[in-house]
Amino acid sequence: MTNSHAIEVKKLFKVYKGNIIAINNIDLNIPHGSIFGLLGPNGAGKSTFINILAGLASKSSGSVKICDIDIDSNPKTARGAIGVVPQEVNIDPYFTPIEILDNQAGYYGISSKDIQNKTILRELNLSSKTNAYSRSLSGGMKRRLMIAKAIVHRPPVLVLDEPTAGVDVELRQKLWTYIKRLNKSGTTIILTTHYLKEAEKLCDQIAIINKGKIIVSKTKDELLKMIGTKEIHIQLKQPINKVPHNLFPYLFKHNKDLLILRYKKNMTSTGKIIKLIMKNKLDILELTTKETDLEEIFLKLLKSK
Repeated sequence: MTNSHAIEVKKLFKVYKGNIIAINNIDLNIPHGSIFGLLGPNGAGKSTFINILAGLASKSSGSVKICDIDIDSNPKTARGAIGVVPQEVNIDPYFTPIEILDNQAGYYGISSKDIQNKTILRELNLSSKTNAYSRSLSGGMKRRLMIAKAIVHRPPVLVLDEPTAGVDVELRQKLWTYIKRLNKSGTTIILTTHYLKEAEKLCDQIAIINKGKIIVSKTKDELLKMIGTKEIHIQLKQPINKVPHNLFPYLFKHNKDLLILRYKKNMTSTGKIIKLIMKNKLDILELTTKETDLEEIFLKLLKSK
């Protein structure tokens, strides 16, 4: 690998029949070893972008490199450097998991001595279903089998398109754990999700796409600092009729025994606000804080474009 990027995209366009622009002049670099979140509303261009990376859709113009391999000049090698887990479960119900993985290995020309399919099934807790018909698997098992299918050839880049859509909380946590473990082993993960808490939990870099354009591409920490507001919710033991004057600059809402104060984190701190509250001798029953989250940033950025 000659540079620090797993994916390099320059001036990427995709125009469908009828002059429908799906991807509009995208420039994007995804670092090796990152968990990179690609977020956006339905129809934003995420699936088109993924399909271009995977060789399932042709681009109109621009350049794309996967691990420094140009998808135009060396398409077969480029496809071998990436694995894609689509949203839809797409497995043959009459094949067993081991048969599905062995067939997939054959597509990539993996010799029998190099096949690691039993290891992959064990890593994804599917060993007990190795020889069961895939139609008998639960929904969660089928989704894990889709991941297994995508990593048969041990690609350096793995795309997960809505990997936890429709799964229960327990399975989501297990998939998160596996994604993190896979990333720690060196795999670059590209994650699309509508579940913003998932992106906040897993991703270290995030790009937001809308109407075919990248609105912003930053580290997660940089994104969270973009708004940087914090709220303090104070439940008082006794209602007050008048809010103390020195709390007015931070007052967001007052309702009898509830005070909600809001402030910019780069202007003051929770400790200073609490000192002001104590100075006014307010009798606090309960105090909670709320920080800017990714969902708030996501919605504000979409509204601004």
